[in-house]
Amino acid sequence: MDGSGPLGDFLQARRALLRPEDVGLRDLGPRRRVAGLRREELAQLAGVSVSYYTRLEQGLSRGASAEVLDAIARALLLDDHEREHLNRLAAAARRTPRVRRPRPEKLADETRDLLRAVDGVPALVLGRRTDVLAWNTLGHALLAGHLDFHSPDDPARRPNISRMLFLDPHCRELYTDWKRKARAVVGNLRITVGRHPQDPLLAELIGELTMKSPEFVALWGDHRVAPCDAASYDLHHPVVGAVTVTQQTLSIARSPEQVLIVCTTPANSPSEEALALLRQASGAPENLGAPMRTLR
Repeated sequence: MDGSGPLGDFLQARRALLRPEDVGLRDLGPRRRVAGLRREELAQLAGVSVSYYTRLEQGLSRGASAEVLDAIARALLLDDHEREHLNRLAAAARRTPRVRRPRPEKLADETRDLLRAVDGVPALVLGRRTDVLAWNTLGHALLAGHLDFHSPDDPARRPNISRMLFLDPHCRELYTDWKRKARAVVGNLRITVGRHPQDPLLAELIGELTMKSPEFVALWGDHRVAPCDAASYDLHHPVVGAVTVTQQTLSIARSPEQVLIVCTTPANSPSEEALALLRQASGAPENLGAPMRTLR
């Protein structure tokens, strides 16, 4: 936006989404020149001075107290996830950045065992930047059968779910409601950026998507935050046709920045039958419990 930093950008974006009537104000002034609430209206609702709130948006004030942040969150009608995101951005603004290039993420043996244990359903493990660290045979066949199964083994070749969703035609065609899936992925990426504002690899991913996808730019610009936990999606698979799956995101205790994604279907449903056909086509039964190549 204007160099105000992640905190200021977030405040501006959320303020722009509110109308006076949303927060009980009567718009009796001259014709509005800005989208959403004016700064002075937001400051009034939060009980802070206009000059202080303006400095906060402009990145000139980094010492907002918990009480002030809570008041601003109430004024902006933020939900719990958005409040947490606001507090993380404010905390990051207070710290002196220490940029270090992170090491490639690795898969723990226990996580590899967990992935093998759920080989009866499509599953994959994602790192914190949505890199695919591993997938089982059925997960690969359902979501990315056009890619090399062993590509996650090499950090330089790892597929990235966010990149695939916006830049890979296969993924765009896979989701019937692609925009809904894209919105969910971007909302989750916003949370990750708030937690790791100095991650250069994450910044490179955001930069690449910004340069290559106008749709990503539009979704990224509204600063909506939402975790990917559980959601059902209609897929149009190139091999088995229509499939409805619930993608559930499970935390991994030994690796808190990694998640296990499992795709389930209702019992005795056409989607369960479609996955059974895909299992046969992909040879998943023969691979049940087979060890994966070790990551280096």
